[in-house]
Order: sequence, then C-alpha cells, then structure tokens
Amino acid sequence: MERCVIIGGADIGRYEHIRGYLRRDDFYICCDSGLRHRAGLGITPHLAVGDFDSYEGPRPAVETIVLPREKDDTDTVFAVKEALARGFESFLLVGIAGGRLDHTLANLSLLLMLDGLGKAATALDDWSELEVVSRRPVQIDGRYAYFSLLNLSGIARGITVTGAKYPLSSAEITCEYPYGVSNEVLPGHTAEVSVAQGRLLLVKVLP
Repeated sequence: MERCVIIGGADIGRYEHIRGYLRRDDFYICCDSGLRHRAGLGITPHLAVGDFDSYEGPRPAVETIVLPREKDDTDTVFAVKEALARGFESFLLVGIAGGRLDHTLANLSLLLMLDGLGKAATALDDWSELEVVSRRPVQIDGRYAYFSLLNLSGIARGITVTGAKYPLSSAEITCEYPYGVSNEVLPGHTAEVSVAQGRLLLVKVLP
C-alpha cells in the first residue's frame, strides 16, 4: 500500500526541499491549516481533517472530516489514527514542528506511537529528518551535517554508534542528560545506531 503523508500547519520555508521527499503514489492528508501548504508542496490532498479553527481559506473539493473544537485528539493525532484505520503502514509527517512548542512535542510523540505499532514513520522540517530508533539499527550517510540522539521515553540502554566522530558501545541515554547531541558521520563512512533496550529519537540535520 502507498505511503500516507500527513501535513500539519506549522511553517514550511523550504518547500523545494520537502517536495524532494514526496512520491507520486503518496496519499495526502492535510490537517486544518496544513491546507495552506498545498501550492508550496504542489499536491492535492486526498483527505482534509480538522476543526478548521486555524484555516480561513476555502476548503478543497475533497473528502473532508470536520472535527469538534473540544476533543481529546489534536487534528494531527486524528489524522494519524484515521490513516491507521485505513490500513497505512508507512508515514511521512511534514509541517508538524515549529511554532507552538506544545504542538511540536505532541506531534513528535506520534513518531513514538507509530513505532510502538510497528509502523515506519519519518518527520521532516526545513533542516532535519526525524525518526525513532528501536528494534532495528538505523544507518546515517554522509549527506548530513550532524545527527543527534535524544531520549523522549525513559531510559535507552545498550546503545551502539559506529562510523561516527563520537562512537558509543553499550551506552545509556536518559531523558535527564542529552549527551547524544551533534555527532558527525566520519568522512567516507556510514554511521550506524542501534539500541538494545528502549527507544531514541534520531535527528539527522542537513547542511
């Protein structure tokens, strides 16, 4: 099945950069003011969801789910749940980081939720790619200026990093001490990150 791309309402400055990740067969869900990114991304949504309290423009003539303003799920969380109900296994989240910090953190937690369900998920902002490292090792090539490992969910143990300026072997990273910030892939190498127990947020920073 094709990948689901969920588009939030956070600012996007480098549309050309984001467009480079999109595929012809992606299924697009715009969340509320994520509709304002249609032209910049060059897409037509397949589905629009939200309470539409932050989008004042005309809604496109596509399938739309209007949500109440008072609800437990944010518009983005609802979009992810709706995509899961439709059977999607792979996700790309854009326009979900920046602006209000509470919204950004809530949206990043969706990467943890999707990882917990065994789904493939990546988030993008103008300068970085974000994903969760848990069950399988993740490789990082030399196109990135830096990469950081952050713990958002308890304690991660048995962390191994190879092919990087600051290698690790059977290390531990907690939420309280973020010492995995701003590592670098060694020239001519591909770095690899693995975790024996727990989960880490991997942030790959572009030049």
